[in-house]
Amino acid sequence: MRNITKTFGSDVIANDNVDLDIYRGEILSLLGENGSGKTTLMNMLSGIYFPDHGQIFIDGKEVTIASPKEAFEHGIGMIHQHFKLVDVFTAAENVVLGLEEKGKLDLEAASKRIREICDTYGFDVDPKQKIYDMSVSQKQTVEIVKVLYRGADILILDEPTAVLTPQETDKLFRVLRNMKEDGKAIVIITHKLHEVKEISDRVAVLRKGKFIGDLITSETDAQEMTNMMIGHAVELNINRPEPVNPRPRIRVDGLTVRTQDGVLKLDDVSFTACSGEILGIAGISGCGQKELLEAIAGLQPIEKGSISYVQDDGSSESLIGKDPLEIAAMGVSLSFVPEDRLGMGLVANMDLTDNMMLRSFRKGKSVFTDRKTPKNLAEKVVDELDVITPGVSTPVRKLSGGNVQKVLVGREIASSPTVLLSAYVVRGLDINSSYTIYDLINQQKENGVAVVYAGEDLDVLLELCDRILVLCDGKISGIVDGRLAEKHQIGRMMTSLGGEEVG
Repeated sequence: MRNITKTFGSDVIANDNVDLDIYRGEILSLLGENGSGKTTLMNMLSGIYFPDHGQIFIDGKEVTIASPKEAFEHGIGMIHQHFKLVDVFTAAENVVLGLEEKGKLDLEAASKRIREICDTYGFDVDPKQKIYDMSVSQKQTVEIVKVLYRGADILILDEPTAVLTPQETDKLFRVLRNMKEDGKAIVIITHKLHEVKEISDRVAVLRKGKFIGDLITSETDAQEMTNMMIGHAVELNINRPEPVNPRPRIRVDGLTVRTQDGVLKLDDVSFTACSGEILGIAGISGCGQKELLEAIAGLQPIEKGSISYVQDDGSSESLIGKDPLEIAAMGVSLSFVPEDRLGMGLVANMDLTDNMMLRSFRKGKSVFTDRKTPKNLAEKVVDELDVITPGVSTPVRKLSGGNVQKVLVGREIASSPTVLLSAYVVRGLDINSSYTIYDLINQQKENGVAVVYAGEDLDVLLELCDRILVLCDGKISGIVDGRLAEKHQIGRMMTSLGGEEVG
């Protein structure tokens, strides 16, 4: 890629004359802060966007890529963070969906070809299995097989390990190494530096839309990579202060939750979250973490069980039957970063100030809405979390995903809760932004807030949390001490493969 430039509107330069080389038989990690242009650059290589100017050469020959179909014709396939699969179809049906085949579709022949691809690289996929019966890692495998089936030998993976267990990540990495040995070119967009060190041969760094440089992975370390991404030295240690006088704050007993269509999400869950500590929630994606936090916040109907808020004097009050506004008035704040950040957390067409006001407008004592306080809060969040925006009057839909997330998390933490329920607050955030959020969460802990932190990165859970509650299929498989537990032990507990309680 040579001199690749892409702008959105008149004021957002996503990529600024970027040069990037990708080699066969190599795994390249693409690093950069949120809004640095990583995904935009790869979207141009895979035909989703078209560059304003610049050239793309494949095997020395200049090519034009104006659609994903043209990208496939040049052997380029991208596996996106959010899968593009039809749940009611089988793996084989999803793989061949959209292909122009001559004559009648032969699913048996397609299944045979899928099995050959799986045997070649070490995949574990049943072509006849329905997508809705698959785990997250199996769905991801189908996405990879889908692009290989179309002849891709340049593969781009966007945050491929975001929702995988350590065991599933190890399995994926074995497959990627097999593909590299077969001469494939692989690009991984990720924020997890320990995985960059483990899997990649070379690292390319973008900063604010510009290409900063590349490094041989074996000749660098996490600190140097971070400094290149940020532009200055960054401290890479998560502080974990000891809990000060922890006391029960939220008590959950025998909690059972079902979805509207009768699927059991939480089964007889009991635990206590204490003030002045961080309780981590670990589990495979979709095993009840989201429903647990939503139940405490009053957003999820409960089949049976109790949830109590414990006052400083030891008296308790039930949260069941109260609406989210009543629960929030007691000091329980849900900072939930869903996959659809704009759909659930913020209003896309409103600016930063108005989105801050969504949290505070009911506190007004007159018929006129107070705009000064939310504006000050918006400016504070932009400043402290380094939100990249032209100003607080910018609609949030114009911000990158990571910057939208900072606005949402900053607003919830600023509401000064006594209980902070945080779900996936650093999902998709770059390392500098993530460490800023960890510091904010630790400040809440030191202020005596009971923090419940559901996260996907086990390394972070082990560094940040005092205790970790592990969920498996809606049940608690153990509560472990964050200072004593080990990553693969928690991975086993997440998948019902055993694991002892520690601490």
